[in-house]
Amino acid sequence: MTDLPADWAAWRGRVDVSSYDDRWQRMAEAGHDPHGEAALVMSYSPRSVLDGGCGTGRVGIELARRGVRVVGVDFDGDMITAARAKAPELRWERAGLEVMALAETFDVVVLAGNVIPYVAPDVRAAAVAACAAHLVPGGRLVAGFQLRPDWPALVDYDGWCAAAGLRAEDRWSTWDREPYTGGNYAVSVHTIE
Repeated sequence: MTDLPADWAAWRGRVDVSSYDDRWQRMAEAGHDPHGEAALVMSYSPRSVLDGGCGTGRVGIELARRGVRVVGVDFDGDMITAARAKAPELRWERAGLEVMALAETFDVVVLAGNVIPYVAPDVRAAAVAACAAHLVPGGRLVAGFQLRPDWPALVDYDGWCAAAGLRAEDRWSTWDREPYTGGNYAVSVHTIE
């Protein structure tokens, strides 16, 4: 597997996987919905979802709770171990998105939480293409990530999607579907042609 970029290594150096989910718990305790990603994905009525860059499984576990068949994929072995511990009944695969080759396709592939920027720069296009290859006809790739000068721009991401046979369907500034008018975060929805 390809090494992850320095940004990922730096982030992981600051994050204790055992307490990673605490922020979502605090969010829920404060009366905020920590499952905006799952709510957006559910608006497409999927029967199956590939949770790419699944981390500790928060999004995938919530989707499964809502009745969706979920497979989670992540490069980080510690994150996959945490996801398996939380939901051993679900399927969790350790693989880089650019090399994943699951023997099935999905209604939605969701990439929540800066997945694309954390993919190594030289394989980002391949990662998007592999995600597209795991979609059923008419399926959707839904990705949300921060926009920083040193991370992929939307024009780059849209280009990778187009090269993979995906067409742009929607773009928002939040998982709650706030209109995208610029800014430092975007949620993009692309459909397989």
